[in-house]
Amino acid sequence: MSSAVELLADQLKRTPGNIARNIESTGDWKKELANATTSAHDLLHRLNLETHLKLADLQPAFKCLATESYINKMQHGNINDPLLRQILPLGKENDLQIQSAGTTDPVGDIDAMTSPGLLHKYHGRALLISTGACAIHCRYCFRRHYPYQQSACSSDALDKALDYLQQHTEIDEIILSGGDPLVLENTKLDRLIKRLETIEHLQTLRIHTRLPVVLPSRVNAGLLQLFSSSRFDVVMVIHANHANELQQSEYAKLQLLHQAGVTLLNQSVLLKDINDDCETLITLSKRLFECKTLPYYLHMLDPVAGAMHFAIGKKAALKLRNEMEWQLPGYLVPKFVQEIAGKQAKTAIFRI
Repeated sequence: MSSAVELLADQLKRTPGNIARNIESTGDWKKELANATTSAHDLLHRLNLETHLKLADLQPAFKCLATESYINKMQHGNINDPLLRQILPLGKENDLQIQSAGTTDPVGDIDAMTSPGLLHKYHGRALLISTGACAIHCRYCFRRHYPYQQSACSSDALDKALDYLQQHTEIDEIILSGGDPLVLENTKLDRLIKRLETIEHLQTLRIHTRLPVVLPSRVNAGLLQLFSSSRFDVVMVIHANHANELQQSEYAKLQLLHQAGVTLLNQSVLLKDINDDCETLITLSKRLFECKTLPYYLHMLDPVAGAMHFAIGKKAALKLRNEMEWQLPGYLVPKFVQEIAGKQAKTAIFRI
C-alpha cells in the first residue's frame, strides 16, 4: 500500500486547484475549529435570514456550534435549508409540550458505563467516550445532555478502561466515540490507539465521527498515516443525513481514507423536514457510494429532550424504507434501526 503522503500527493495532482489547497493545508483544521460559529444570530445574519430570528433560541443551553466548511454548504436566504435545520437552535427545543416524550439519557449510556467513559452494551464490542468536544452541535444529538466532565475517558480514567478491556477477552472491537474522536490531534489519537493496540484480543478499531463531513481539512497526511500503519482493521462510521453535506472536498477526503485502507460506513438519522422523503434518502445513498462509503444505519430519532420536533412516526418511516428497497439495490439500503436502552443490540424495525 502507498504511504499516506504518497496518497495525498497523488490526490492533489488529480484534484481541482481550490480543493487541492484545502487538502494540502493540513494545519488549517485547528484554526477553523477554533473559529467555529457559536451564535445563532451571527449564523442567520450571514445567511441573509435575519427576518427569522424570532424562530431561533439565541441563548440555548446546548450551544450553537458550526464550522465554516459546513456553513458554506448552506443556501443563503433559505430558512428550510436541510443543513441549517440540523444545527440552528430553535425556540421549540424548549417547548415542554413538544419535548415531553424526550429524556436526557435516551439510549442508556449511563447504565452501560463500566468506568468513566467506557460503555459496554453489546457483546464483543465496547465504546470509549474519548472526548466531549465536537466540531458541530447537531440539534438532535442523543448525547446533548451527557455529563462529559464526569463521564468522558480522561487520561486519568484511561488506565481503568484499559484494565477492563484487558480482562474481557470476548471484546474484539473497540469503538471511539464522543463528542468526536477526530477532534483529538494526531499525536493524542496516536497515543490512544497505540495503547489499545497492546490489548491482543482487540482486532477492530471503529471510529464514529462527523468531521470528514463538517471539517474535511481534518483528514490530513498524519491522520492517513496513523490509520494505514495501525495493526487494527480500521472502520470509520461517518454521519451524513443529506447529500448536500457531501460536496467536492468531502468526496476527496473520503477517497483518501478509502485508499488508506479504511472501511467507510455511514449512519443517518431520520429527521422531519430534513430527509424524511424517499428521493432525498435515495440521493444520499447514491452519493455515499460515489464517496466509497456504504449506507449502514438509518436511525429512528433517539428520544432526547430538546429534539423531539425532529421525530417521524414509525408508519411513515417504514413507508420510506419500503420505497427505498423498491428503488435501490440491497447494498444501498441502510438498515432501519432504533436503539432502545437496555437492549443487547440495535433493534431492526420491520413493522409497527
